[in-house]
Amino acid sequence: MRKHAEQKFGIPIRYAMVGRPVRFVGAETEEDDAYAVTRLREAFKIAGFENVDFEMERVAAPYSYESTLDHDELILIGDFGGGTSDFSLLQVGPGVRRRGRTARDLLGNSGVGLAGDAFDARIIRKLVSPALGSDSHARSLNKILPAVPAWIYANLERWHYLSFLRTRNVTEILKSAHRRALEPEKIEALIILIEEDPGYQLHQAVQRVKFELSRSHSAEFHFRDGSMDLRISVSRDDFEKWIEEELRAIEHCIDSLLKASGIGPREVDRVFLTGGSSFVPIVRQVFATRFGEDRIRSGNEFTSVARGLALCAEEILRDTSN
Repeated sequence: MRKHAEQKFGIPIRYAMVGRPVRFVGAETEEDDAYAVTRLREAFKIAGFENVDFEMERVAAPYSYESTLDHDELILIGDFGGGTSDFSLLQVGPGVRRRGRTARDLLGNSGVGLAGDAFDARIIRKLVSPALGSDSHARSLNKILPAVPAWIYANLERWHYLSFLRTRNVTEILKSAHRRALEPEKIEALIILIEEDPGYQLHQAVQRVKFELSRSHSAEFHFRDGSMDLRISVSRDDFEKWIEEELRAIEHCIDSLLKASGIGPREVDRVFLTGGSSFVPIVRQVFATRFGEDRIRSGNEFTSVARGLALCAEEILRDTSN
């Protein structure tokens, strides 16, 4: 990416402003968190960046919005990434920027290790896997048992795990299941999917139907790749039921943040939502119920963090040159 940018702009690029989550997934202590940052910094240096700055994505996300304010506000930032959802209470505005942002401006933050990827996994589990035999059975002696072990379908739920199933052991399991299955055509479809390994394309189709369900009350999941052609209708109501557990985790995280910070919903001036999952109506409703629809702000959901990081870098480099 650095080399491509150098070719495009015709100048050497040795500086990077990098976004980071409030808490890295799996980081249980401050030492774990510092270790993750160290690894990330080293990765950028290996790629040729000599100077690297980090900014919390939850600070970068509303940066553009903050630049439009003529007064200070207390905002709740909901940053929905692929694997994490971060929530922060932050003082923003011209007064904060004039005096310089300090740690006291962050009144609280919390996060949960789920977001868009978890929603996608539910669609795979509830919509796609049944079409590939997850609910199918097979005859084994005088018993009727699940045709395929559940762990194989679990690997379908992360697009980059699908290639892990291309092993001799899995091939033998599926061939045996196909011979004994009561619905062999579904097991055959699963075998084809694993052999052709279109994991990324499959999850793109999942994201498309998720986006359609954000705009309409029903949609058709359509995945066609090679010899496979799946068409399955799905309703928004079904999708919302599938992600109830994730929604409860998000609600608990927000409520815990408010309680720990000693701040009531009415004290929050604005709620700024960013990231792809902020499009999901039931996710937005979580915030509308607590803060009111009129206080929710969004926009540039897929680019607000990158734009904010660019503005942060511009400010730092300007101060450095002065």
